[in-house]
Amino acid sequence: MKHAEPSTKPDVPSFSSLGLREALLNNLSTLGYDSMTPIQSQSLPIMLKNQDVIAQAKTGSGKTAAFGLSLLNQLEIENYRVQGLVLCPTRELAEQVSQTLRQLARLMPNVKVLNLSGGMPMKAQLDSLRHGAHIIVGTPGRVQKHLDKETLSLKKLKILILDEADRMLDMGFYDAIHDIIALCPQQRQTLLFSATYPAEIKKLAGEFMKNPKRVIVEENEAALDIEQIFYEVSHHSNKFALLKTMLLHYKPSSTLIFCNTKELTNQLVALLSKEGFSAMALNGDMDQVERDVAIIRFKNQSCTILVATDVAARGLDIKELPAVINYELAFAHDVHIHRIGRTGRAGNKGLALSITTPADAEKICAIEDALKQSVVWGDASKLDSSTQKSLAPEMVTLCLNVGKKDKIRPGDIVGALTKEAGLAVNCLGKIDIGSLYSYVAVHRNQADAAFNYLQQGKLKGRKVNVKKIK
Repeated sequence: MKHAEPSTKPDVPSFSSLGLREALLNNLSTLGYDSMTPIQSQSLPIMLKNQDVIAQAKTGSGKTAAFGLSLLNQLEIENYRVQGLVLCPTRELAEQVSQTLRQLARLMPNVKVLNLSGGMPMKAQLDSLRHGAHIIVGTPGRVQKHLDKETLSLKKLKILILDEADRMLDMGFYDAIHDIIALCPQQRQTLLFSATYPAEIKKLAGEFMKNPKRVIVEENEAALDIEQIFYEVSHHSNKFALLKTMLLHYKPSSTLIFCNTKELTNQLVALLSKEGFSAMALNGDMDQVERDVAIIRFKNQSCTILVATDVAARGLDIKELPAVINYELAFAHDVHIHRIGRTGRAGNKGLALSITTPADAEKICAIEDALKQSVVWGDASKLDSSTQKSLAPEMVTLCLNVGKKDKIRPGDIVGALTKEAGLAVNCLGKIDIGSLYSYVAVHRNQADAAFNYLQQGKLKGRKVNVKKIK
């Protein structure tokens, strides 16, 4: 393989200039895709020429729509064989990608997108595979399992996409990815999307890609409107006291805290919980159900603090995140920039705080070089930790033992709690419907009323089991 060649930035003003099929263009306008993001404008013209691409872009950049449009544009709809395979590191990300692809394809009749992820029943997947699919989205372990059982064939595959490739390698999926690619046709297009470009990605690209074009989209942190402040303590043992003061001073409604090890995430959650904060960990030791519940609670504001490692937090897309705190600085400056880029999105002002020690001097110099400016230092003595605000989260999550298998929709839950239980609509928050369970966020002042009704009442004419998630 030749070295990946940096691409020049093409002048592509709109989706209509790309030669996409009419159904895709008509759908894009109804979905509100008025103009292309940088990753879309730079990568789509190359991908549509059937060339291999290595694209470096962060979560929330529009990369799923970029590779999704290219994949759907080349689809032979009349051929019910697997033509596209998208590998993702987690079930959550695979579900997000599947939903985006279905949304993009909704004006293309009979396009079937199937999610083959771990933590989901094999039988349902086997039944779906028997009826054929155009696009498979899944996690490496489960896709490999279907290939080993010969319940999935990739003989007609045209496009292979590795999404969040660096995270998949961090999670130990290199061998699984290697085995999957070995069963793909050599004549195919390979698209690799990654937030960072470490040596392992170069090795992977060198083995499996043909003269790939590189597309690098640097996120403009200034445009994201992020206030970034560094605080220094003399020793690591002083960090928690400062963290507590920060949380009480700034009072963010939701905070994502980064640590470098799984052990520290658990230790920090224990300390925060002891002090009355609502906190959960997100790390690689958690099973998929635990991970799903932690993310659901954080997104629906029934847990205000998520303490995560970089690997576990990748693929976590939260559009409105008030604050990010680096309890430990990242080992690499590009990871630091990726961390703080999670706040200040969707037109909101973001806050990124970092707790450092004198031992972090070299990392801070690397961050300054990357940002091309000096970091701003805060004075911890000026932080006010006196607060009258309750530390309890605004919402409480209720879990119901019904889901998609029972044909439950969000409207069914809203109707039961508002029309029958008498709750106001504005007391209800985010509703997540899974295969077997559903989760609804209810304002804490009305959580008991909702819980009591669901214990005694009915949902779509049937009794349900309900519990509060703590």
